[in-house]
Amino acid sequence: MDSIDELISSLTVELKRGTLVLSVLSQLHNPEYGYSLVQKLEKKNALIEAGTLYPLLRRLEKQQLLISNWDTSESRPRKFYVLSDEGKEVYHRLRDEWRYLSKQLEGLLMEDDNNEND
Repeated sequence: MDSIDELISSLTVELKRGTLVLSVLSQLHNPEYGYSLVQKLEKKNALIEAGTLYPLLRRLEKQQLLISNWDTSESRPRKFYVLSDEGKEVYHRLRDEWRYLSKQLEGLLMEDDNNEND
């Protein structure tokens, strides 16, 4: 039983990993700094660890999907991220792809559910 639970846990991590970029991009229409983004996602039950988020933000910035700016007006400087024009395009295309794939997968799962009930 433990091996099945471990396998399910591992596969669940893989499923979530595939959605991280889309989850993060979906929340960056307005500037957010890392910790505020973690909290925002947490409130929406889309948990992400800071140790996962910060490298992802740096990678997305390097890919020119995000623009960052430092706010030094407070005692602790914060780096804010927001979608670039390219980031907006990528987000919209990924969102459309996600919706297509979700609809396709839901059809497969419903078909399977119907077969189980026969």
